Amino acid sequence: MRIPLSLSVYEHAAAIIGVTPWEASGDPELCYRAHREAWLLYGHFPVVVGIDIYNLEAEAYGAEVRRPSGTGIPAMTEPIVASAEEGLALPPLDPAHGRIPMMIVVARRLAEEFAEADVRLPVSGPFSVAQSLLGLNALLEAVALEPDAVRALLEHLVTGQTRFAGAVVEAGLQVAFFESAAAPPLLSPAQFRAIEAGPLQRVMREVGEICGRPVPCIIGGDTAPLVPELLATGTDFLICPAETDRQRFLAATMGAPEVKVRVNLDPPVYMQGTEAEIAAAVDEVVELARLRPNVLLGTGAIPYETPPEKLLFLKSYCEG
Repeated sequence: MRIPLSLSVYEHAAAIIGVTPWEASGDPELCYRAHREAWLLYGHFPVVVGIDIYNLEAEAYGAEVRRPSGTGIPAMTEPIVASAEEGLALPPLDPAHGRIPMMIVVARRLAEEFAEADVRLPVSGPFSVAQSLLGLNALLEAVALEPDAVRALLEHLVTGQTRFAGAVVEAGLQVAFFESAAAPPLLSPAQFRAIEAGPLQRVMREVGEICGRPVPCIIGGDTAPLVPELLATGTDFLICPAETDRQRFLAATMGAPEVKVRVNLDPPVYMQGTEAEIAAAVDEVVELARLRPNVLLGTGAIPYETPPEKLLFLKSYCEG
């Protein structure tokens, strides 16, 4: 094997069975079939059960998800709070609300059918939840003008996320943790450290305690400057995004060789590249993997329209 490969299949699962992300996201049978057929095709790990993975929490808080046109990914229609301070009045998330129970049922079906699959539920970080509740522009404005209020909101949201994780574990499943809304350059490194790092480290530790093991920390963007803060979450799995300096990122993880690092390809490479171009991109990551142990290759979120034959070639080439 050249290098282990981790495919991130969310909305792309819907394409495998010929339905739209909207259809698969709200219908438990279609969602189950989509992820089932995707796993039978790719045998990927982990199997993260979701289509529009960042919408679950906001919907459980009462936000409405809009049906997109065509094969677009469902999105929130409008914010449900006008400010960070208003968000503090929200009760903690109840995992019995929204589509969370549906996704737990789907995930349990998959886990029971495929015992060898690593089936997980997506749980968002507090900044990603805050973005869905306030809207991106309002949240970033508050970061600039009211950083203390934003940090207080993030701390407030942690309780709901730990409840969500508890419901996942109670169902016999595990968690994949996502926080890409906080990805630089949306937050500067200084803002990340001042506002996001503390709540992120707290929620990651608490979720890890609930799960009985560290959980993966998935944050995209230019994260190389933030590796120390990410390692301080206690995670055992980081991603090195396509947008960041790979060598700098990997060098910053040298003191934690036990932590797995997934180095992501840029999606156009595996979507549109020739076999020779895909192979060259893999070889580049294989060479980087010589810098440290526990390096994997990843795709990032695979776009809906990605040709399956491209992913199958990528998988075959990685397997050697």
